[in-house]
Amino acid sequence: MELQDETGRVLVVRQLPEGIAGITKLHALVAEHARDQAGEDVDTGQVVVGIETDRGPWVEALIAAGYQVYAINPLQASRFKERYGTSRAKSDKGDAHALADMVRIDRAQLRPVAGDTEPAQAIKVVARAHQTMVGERTRTMLRLRAALREYFPAALIAYDELGLAGADTLELLQLAPAPDMAAALEMPVIAAALKRARRRSVAAKAEGIAAALRTEQLGRSRTVTAAYAAIVTSLAAVITIFNAQIKHLERQVESHFREHPAAEIYLSQPGIGVITGARVLAEFGDDPERYASAKARKNYAATSPITRASGKSRVVIARFVHNDRLVDALRAQAFSAINGSPGARAYYDKQRAREADHGAALRQVANRLVGILHGCLKTGTIYNEHTAWSHHLNIAAA
Repeated sequence: MELQDETGRVLVVRQLPEGIAGITKLHALVAEHARDQAGEDVDTGQVVVGIETDRGPWVEALIAAGYQVYAINPLQASRFKERYGTSRAKSDKGDAHALADMVRIDRAQLRPVAGDTEPAQAIKVVARAHQTMVGERTRTMLRLRAALREYFPAALIAYDELGLAGADTLELLQLAPAPDMAAALEMPVIAAALKRARRRSVAAKAEGIAAALRTEQLGRSRTVTAAYAAIVTSLAAVITIFNAQIKHLERQVESHFREHPAAEIYLSQPGIGVITGARVLAEFGDDPERYASAKARKNYAATSPITRASGKSRVVIARFVHNDRLVDALRAQAFSAINGSPGARAYYDKQRAREADHGAALRQVANRLVGILHGCLKTGTIYNEHTAWSHHLNIAAA
């Protein structure tokens, strides 16, 4: 930690401990050194803090103390340090000096930490946890698929329609993880697993699964098969736990999201359900002063393009530095919207007619949807298809 005055003179440099002891020491140092020219104590609102994160107990404690807190992207700090030298040397002391200089010199170019409400922060916590767990389940499923391909490819064919994350698939894999065990499964056992998973056409599905499991295939030695079977049993058990915990988190996401005052506006948007809406709200936050305009919100969402111009060269490209979680949520919304909103579909078709590929056209739809969402949040009104897409719907009708 480095403390500077408004002229850039270094007042104190300290390494602070974590937790309450660290924040208490910081407050004491600020109180000791924060004096104006007349020697009077400086109001806490005049203390400016730069920190490389926008969340956590330290950030909340700094905001609660009344300081002006700026969350600085580590990439910004890295580029800023290049004015001191190009060696790319790194140290905590050097990082602290750069952050202090940034908030003193370039504060107008930085984004203050958003004053999100507690409900919005809670949504962010559970929505991110849910998304992370879904990703972990997907990675575990890929490991399971890879293991089955190595010694039991017939299982991939047999359970393809059910999906590897299906409760019945996981039950049967744990019950019979080896080819010989699976081939010996009786029809009533398979049918019972399908019924517990609430499948339709149980008899036909069970017959197809049994037939696929009993087909001849290239196998491995008994010892190697036993080793793979142990791995598959463990992976199936892990995915089963993931399924249960993901459902638990889904309920938490829905509970927190529906209690938020802006939930109705988010859910009125095309292509947005509870989970996607919670993710979008979580990443945008609910501070009404954070985005000065729809363009500012679009820039943060990375749906608006950037221009690189030099001399006679001018290139418009997509933004590659962005909030991955927000981009994923907006892409999912745009994909659903073009299938459920006539206006979004007309706008998508218009972009495709201009020879934009699917990804670029979808990004333009997402950009338009972000602008619509900004307008709805600003005015406190729910989404209206005709108001949002009147021009494009008229073109489509013509």
